[in-house]
Amino acid sequence: MAYPGSLDHQSSTNPAQLTNLGQSNLAGDTRALYLKLFSGEMFKGFQNNTIARDLVMKRTLKNGKSLQFIFTGRTTAEFHTPGNSILGNDLGAPPVAEKTITCDDLLISSAFVYELDEVLAHYDLRSEISRKIGYALAEKYDRLIFRAIARGARKASPVSATNFEEPGGTQIQVGTGAGSEADAYDSAKLVSAFYDAAAVLDEKGVSMDGRVAVLNPRQYYELIQAVGTSGLVNRDVQGTALQSGNGIIEIAGIQIYKSMNIPFLGKYGTKYGGTTGVTTPGNTGDFVEVALEDASDASTGINNDYGTAVEFGSTSCGLIFQREAAGCVEAIGPQVQVTSGDASVIYQGDIIVGRLAMGADYLNPAAAVELHVTNSAPSTF
Repeated sequence: MAYPGSLDHQSSTNPAQLTNLGQSNLAGDTRALYLKLFSGEMFKGFQNNTIARDLVMKRTLKNGKSLQFIFTGRTTAEFHTPGNSILGNDLGAPPVAEKTITCDDLLISSAFVYELDEVLAHYDLRSEISRKIGYALAEKYDRLIFRAIARGARKASPVSATNFEEPGGTQIQVGTGAGSEADAYDSAKLVSAFYDAAAVLDEKGVSMDGRVAVLNPRQYYELIQAVGTSGLVNRDVQGTALQSGNGIIEIAGIQIYKSMNIPFLGKYGTKYGGTTGVTTPGNTGDFVEVALEDASDASTGINNDYGTAVEFGSTSCGLIFQREAAGCVEAIGPQVQVTSGDASVIYQGDIIVGRLAMGADYLNPAAAVELHVTNSAPSTF
């Protein structure tokens, strides 16, 4: 009777003397010499979405080191008395103020590709290295722009003339009372904070057009899970699109994005442990839960003030803003350059250089709202 796995079609009596063509020096792995075929795919590091430049005011800088933005305040109105001459108001209104955004130094990222390595390799790394360089540049300024928006939410208006001061930025606690870091992930408390922010923006005269929010991924997915009961979903988007894209959910007319580049509890994008209630998934590498770095105007290469890590604090947990909240000036857009000619001959390879020259800062503080946990709001800097 045959059983599964039995040798019904072969015999072990007097077996052939097998020559193992894949074995090295008649010893070891019998497949050691067989070719490892390249699948045609490379596992790419997951890239964080870089979205900030498209959500704020962007201007091209040419023939100058900075751009000036002019603010005009409000004036008053009164009824005319017959016979009186109209000579303008004696207060000199409306007041005028300025905000200047300076271009930071040239930001670069580079790699050297040795020509012999390219010849011997059975896959193309050059294009992938170029993309990674571009991602590094974009990620840097995504983070700086979000820091500029948060700074604006803590500031008073540039228009500060007596009796004509314009509204400034807003900070809103997610939750109430003493609070904890876990409040940042509570969908009900987030929704309440969103409606508070929408009301504040309305009260301060900020346009409905271009209102957005940027949260971290876990906050975003907490809200997605609540759409069935809270009516948060944008009804123009249904099905699988609800699960996949950015900017799908709206609360109070505020379109919501997710990003790993926002300041979040003293880190970029996420924080594990503490009182967050979020356990680390493990194996997060060196690019997840990255601590905020010092990026004040005293830092090398930085000409705008994005704040130090200490100044930024550890309670910020999301941003709600309208596009006038911040601006970025771009002198040199993201570019990738590759050496050629004599330089390639001397070094027998090519230097791939990515470069970007831009700067960012807050513009209209009234259009910026910073969400924070606990009753200790981040301080102004």
